[in-house]
Amino acid sequence: MDSPRQSKKPNLNREPKRSQNQSGTPPQKDAYARLLSQHRSAKFSMYLEQYAKESSLQRDGPGPSTVLKAQSDKLNIPQRKRDQLPNDFSDSSDFSPSSMKSKGEESSLSLYMEKLSSRNAQQDCERKMGVSDRQRRGQRRDTTTSQDGDIESGEELSSLKPNDSKKHQRQQKKNKDANRDVASKETDPVIGQCPLSPNKASTNRQEQEKTKKSKKKNPKHPEEEKGRDGMLISGVDAHMSRPKSPHGKDKLQQPRASSANSPADKSKNKGGRGSKKQVFEAYMTSEEVSHGLKRGELIQGQLRINPKKYHEAFIPSPDDTRDIFLDGIVARNRALNGDVVVVRVLPREQWKVVRSDTDCEGASESDTQKENMIQKAQNKTERPPRLEVAVEDRCSDQDELITRVQNVTLTHPGEPLEDPSTPQSNGEILQKTAKVVYIVEKKHSRAVTGFLKFLPDKPFAMFSPVDHRVPRINIPLTDCPEDFSSRPGDYTSTLFICRITNWAADSNFAEGQLAKTLGQAGEIEPETEGILTEYDVDFSEFPDEVLDCLPKNLPWTIPPEEMSKRKDLRRECIFTIDPATARDLDDALSCKQLPDGNFEVGVHIADVSYFVEEGNALDVIASQRATSVYLVQKVIPMLPRLLCEELCSLNPMADRLTFSVIWKITPEGKILSEWFGRSVIRSCVKLSYDHAQSMIEAPEKMFSAEELPPVDPKYPIDEIHQAVLNLHSIAKNLRAQRFSGGALRLDQLKLSFTLDKETMMPQGCYVYQYRDSNKLVEEFMLLANIATANHIYRRFPDLALLRRHPPPKTKMVDELQELCDQLGIDIDLSSAGALHRSINITLGNDEYSTARKEVLTHMCSRPMQMALYFCTGVLRDEQLFKHYALNVPLYTHFTSPIRRYPDIIVHRLLASSLNCGSRLGLSTEQVQKQASHCNDKKTVSKRVQELSSELFFGVFVKECGPLDSEAMVMGVLDQSFDVLVLRYGVQKRIYCKSVTGLDSFHHRKVGKKSELTLVWTPEDPERGPVEQVISIFTLVEVQLKADSAPMKYSAVLKRPDENGS
Repeated sequence: MDSPRQSKKPNLNREPKRSQNQSGTPPQKDAYARLLSQHRSAKFSMYLEQYAKESSLQRDGPGPSTVLKAQSDKLNIPQRKRDQLPNDFSDSSDFSPSSMKSKGEESSLSLYMEKLSSRNAQQDCERKMGVSDRQRRGQRRDTTTSQDGDIESGEELSSLKPNDSKKHQRQQKKNKDANRDVASKETDPVIGQCPLSPNKASTNRQEQEKTKKSKKKNPKHPEEEKGRDGMLISGVDAHMSRPKSPHGKDKLQQPRASSANSPADKSKNKGGRGSKKQVFEAYMTSEEVSHGLKRGELIQGQLRINPKKYHEAFIPSPDDTRDIFLDGIVARNRALNGDVVVVRVLPREQWKVVRSDTDCEGASESDTQKENMIQKAQNKTERPPRLEVAVEDRCSDQDELITRVQNVTLTHPGEPLEDPSTPQSNGEILQKTAKVVYIVEKKHSRAVTGFLKFLPDKPFAMFSPVDHRVPRINIPLTDCPEDFSSRPGDYTSTLFICRITNWAADSNFAEGQLAKTLGQAGEIEPETEGILTEYDVDFSEFPDEVLDCLPKNLPWTIPPEEMSKRKDLRRECIFTIDPATARDLDDALSCKQLPDGNFEVGVHIADVSYFVEEGNALDVIASQRATSVYLVQKVIPMLPRLLCEELCSLNPMADRLTFSVIWKITPEGKILSEWFGRSVIRSCVKLSYDHAQSMIEAPEKMFSAEELPPVDPKYPIDEIHQAVLNLHSIAKNLRAQRFSGGALRLDQLKLSFTLDKETMMPQGCYVYQYRDSNKLVEEFMLLANIATANHIYRRFPDLALLRRHPPPKTKMVDELQELCDQLGIDIDLSSAGALHRSINITLGNDEYSTARKEVLTHMCSRPMQMALYFCTGVLRDEQLFKHYALNVPLYTHFTSPIRRYPDIIVHRLLASSLNCGSRLGLSTEQVQKQASHCNDKKTVSKRVQELSSELFFGVFVKECGPLDSEAMVMGVLDQSFDVLVLRYGVQKRIYCKSVTGLDSFHHRKVGKKSELTLVWTPEDPERGPVEQVISIFTLVEVQLKADSAPMKYSAVLKRPDENGS
């Protein structure tokens, strides 16, 4: 659905401008009379009467125009009654453009409304501020909308909030021909500011009529289905969803740069259907962009599009405050999610008024709108709210936040605005809005999965992407399967991959080519391949030139000359601890007690850089892939399997090349000495986390050979067991020191699966347990990474590749603190350490304290930013190097070179610093470029992993569901709430309107605390209704059930017991 939020464009400081459009010629009797004679329904009459009333109220003259007055009188509605008419006429199902079209009356209505809409665009914006959110949703409810986002001229009916704008009419008539050319130029702001250009009513009338007739003949045409590409969801909301010019027709004379672009602008007018009107603004030249960036007039950043509300996009603000908001498809100007773009900030009067970021969890647009409405009386309708609520983007990464935004009107449009960074008395803050003027780098793959839809009498088919953030795509029929035109029904559930090849400025649609037929939607392998392709994950076989870089003489052995250059640790008790299914073993541990009571602890990492020579074909492809990608059922490796699983993997009882860090360390965890160097090891056993955990939990037990994997007979099992216990003891001390020193860890639930070995289908699933054996390995990996970071930075201050974690944004932390205070949660967000200490204070002593901690962790993770790779020569301020969560000044990745490319660069730097390797052949700029690429690929890898997990869980619910579980409420909006399903660790949203057995529901909000009261219809008619209060931490019962759509499932709220608990 089109976001209800789009209807709320703040139109600031507009009052003084109204006078520009308040005198002129009388309205056109022909169109009005024709309309009235054809539409005699009560609802339509009510609408016309409302139009007359509004006109009489808003114009300077003594009353409504003669024609409107006459027609109003004809309806026999007393003036007093007219003035009291509610503004909710558009909520009626028997009054909508779609219902009128079904009566064959669209032509005259289209003509009339076209004139009316073009005449009253700016006044419409001002009036709309007085229409309740629920009424706007009603306007959207019954319209037949086109998928492509085209606007049928008559469908702007319900969006009109009339004014008797006579001067504008006169100007329109006067400049009819002059505007004809202007309307086709995207560079002219009128396109971006006005719902329909004035010439639209006259020049394209015949085309529009033809278009509507052809649509009517083909009711199943995809363009008549529910809009989902974001171009247009409801024609009636066309101008409500645009930023409007406060300057009326004067906007015509403004330069291109100041024109507004938003979801419904030009894209909602007939682009791509006979009319070649410019939909998107032409990009600036690179020279203009360069000058604009230097002068500070333009801003560069990476575009993030909200996957749940795809009209909303953001780029980071250069001053690190609230993100900059891009409102709608046109504002994005053909940029896709992840692209690096240059934007121009729109004029201040077009900025958005937002509630606090954390408040988005507790309110939706209708809620915030109610508090800021000019005509508050219009909020008194008792009708239950619509289902569409403010949708916030979720991210499970503890250090990533996608800003939530809510658009509301100002308390008074004429009041001066305060500084954007200063909250107003009601907690509202201005958020900058912008539009894309240039795409620097197309980071989105331009490949998408989706479905083909046949369009009769068209030379192309319509491709509908599964990802709603991507536009619909025209595919030439010659590119479709041979029998697609004759048997389109056979392909209804076939999943395809399409690549966008072009997106013209004058079209709502992109153009593309089918890349591959994946198979049936809902099957794991086609869906998985679609995910990988869409996120540009290279899962192809390694080419011959890459394989030629690998050792040829197999089985491979370490050359004697290489052995002589390394420390020989093959006689030491060294072992690996990994997940049971792991094949790429890149780290091993050793722990030997010294005579003085201290320990010699070693971390030994696979020496991948020995096999991956800098600059060769293997290195190039590894740098491009940047990371291995872990799916539920398989791994897409960064390196060929010969290296990943054999030559580099620290497999047991095999000589392997390593990079080692060896410390002399006290039992308390104090480091006495440190050694780095290249080495050779021979692991004695491959332990799983379960094996190590068993050893930790049974320190006195004598393990037999049958209870463990194969062990090198040179090492007694008891010696290995004791080494694990010693490492665990030291790790506990190291961990305690870390957290007492101010470190933070935000653990979030992770779902794991058991798979059928033959079919690889999910047989079961469980929440992964993070135990002491995991913590043991983690502590020593962190220690090695910190030590390596300090070492390479000392030696290469301008070339070191490190990893930094910026602190959360102060404003958002403050808002979260306020929310927690109002919820009665005693939490200290002043630092990473303070947060860790307070979040780990038990939230009660009952069985649900862990669940409450999970919900609180989720809340606290939202303000966190992403950790990033960077080159030290690029950032001169060492304060920026700091890792917030770990609370250390320097950090890097050294311990996983088999699966992470940054670790390979770090290994090369380390080898160079130790004079056991050549100098890194990269400049500071090249290291930074590679670091940025690795950041992108890491983000993609994480997202693909999440999607794979969601895919398998969807299959599991379908095959094994329905699944019952307790759930805890994580966030409350005014018509829905989010829950954490405790048994499976998944998060789902429950919409009140879809809850079976619910009589009604009421939303209440005090400060930032949001609460829903659900009133259940009594099962026993003799008993009263059962009330259930929903707020954060409320425990509910849910049932997970498969949806009709492939791989999708819903959480169904179960009826509470008699006492409403």
